[in-house]
Amino acid sequence: MTEGIKRVLIVDALNAYLRAYIVDPSLSSNGQPIGGIKGSFKILQKLVRLSKPDSVVVVWDSPNGSRKRKSLDKNYKAGRKPLRLNRAFHNLTDDEELQNKIWQQSRLIEYLNEMPIIQSYVENVEADDIIALVSQSQALSEYHKIILSSDKDFIQLCDNSTILYRPIQKEILNKKRILEQFEIHPTNFALARAIAGDKSDNLPGIGGAGLPTVSKRFPFLSEEKSYTIQELVEYAEGIDSKLKVYKNIIEKRELIEKNYKMMQLYAPNISAQSAQYIRRMLNNPEFNFNKSGVRAMMIEDGFGVYDWNDLFTLFKRISVESKGG
Repeated sequence: MTEGIKRVLIVDALNAYLRAYIVDPSLSSNGQPIGGIKGSFKILQKLVRLSKPDSVVVVWDSPNGSRKRKSLDKNYKAGRKPLRLNRAFHNLTDDEELQNKIWQQSRLIEYLNEMPIIQSYVENVEADDIIALVSQSQALSEYHKIILSSDKDFIQLCDNSTILYRPIQKEILNKKRILEQFEIHPTNFALARAIAGDKSDNLPGIGGAGLPTVSKRFPFLSEEKSYTIQELVEYAEGIDSKLKVYKNIIEKRELIEKNYKMMQLYAPNISAQSAQYIRRMLNNPEFNFNKSGVRAMMIEDGFGVYDWNDLFTLFKRISVESKGG
């Protein structure tokens, strides 16, 4: 990171929480799982230690998902299996485990409300779109942005001032590394994925064309220029080749167009009213760090002993600076 430049950490909250919930085995003093809460703070503290941000924005998905995307494809994200703990708690029934998972998420939100961060949620809007809007906002134009998420969708947002940290993959992606790894420029990444499809979101591709094939058969997608589906089709029509990928590009244009509308974050799927609300929140943040209240909550929830100094030091600094101290 470049010294002297302000940094903002933008957290895909549900993505981070679910990872923590699944992998962190922490139990409270009375034996209840609290890994979702504690693990989320561990992830946040690690990123705070690495990036030393000046501000933190935490963004939650709407439980109902994206109304706009579901209107385009009713099968969007259909068939996803419910996430379960990768360990057995013999004292919890399936229903009790589900209730604990919901409680941990709600409790995490309560914790974050006591901290000097910007926490955002918009009904019927996915975190992807809010994060895209936040990263493109004028309020943060002078900041370097660090997006925390394992979601590959955010690769398209990476530019000279935006990077993606993927905790599950333990990798940091900037524009240079994306080009080296995928041979696709971030400005064309959504287009490439529209061709390849996304199984995790139940969005089929054209068939027989993963990202490596797309980058090989359409090498110009490594350029900074933002290409269109029309230009891709024209290229496929004009090339002297019998490879099926070019035929599929032409014949399955409508599928690619629908996928692109679902996947692209360059123009976030969010209403003007909701966008105005988020921009207002970024321009006029209300910061409060109730350190004693957070510690009391940790004692109540049976956190046990853990060193949160890096996290608390950051929050104290943000709180002081927001008051002009």
